[in-house]
Amino acid sequence: MIARPTPLLIVEDSNEDFEALQRFLRRSSTPISIQRCISGEQALAFLNRTGDYIDQITPRPGLIVLDLNLPGTDGREVLRQIKQNKNLKSIPVVVFTTSSNPKDIEDCYQFGVNSYIVKPINFAQLKRDVQLLVDYWFEVTTLPN
Repeated sequence: MIARPTPLLIVEDSNEDFEALQRFLRRSSTPISIQRCISGEQALAFLNRTGDYIDQITPRPGLIVLDLNLPGTDGREVLRQIKQNKNLKSIPVVVFTTSSNPKDIEDCYQFGVNSYIVKPINFAQLKRDVQLLVDYWFEVTTLPN
């Protein structure tokens, strides 16, 4: 039996951060199908199949990695809308952001985030954190379909 790649949605406006994440994810032994949105509006349209995504047939993400500091609708609002939507709220969301502000952390957990990770500045730590994320969410945890 061939394993189907687990769909992952990365909501990240920084090309540099996305490329680093993508590089580490592609090295994983777990097959992962990566979709990217670069703004909160785009992520919500993708998840709700509206706008440019109305006719798109892609699998629902098994996990969302969400930056908080996005242009336009920020990650906090995206998280709030995901967790208030009966069709989306079961999708685990991991916030992956530069913000270590205690208010951001508290707000995200109040909104229902599943995990909050502060982006490390150190390359080796970033690699380790992404590997831990993959190991936990794609190998240990059973994700919703």
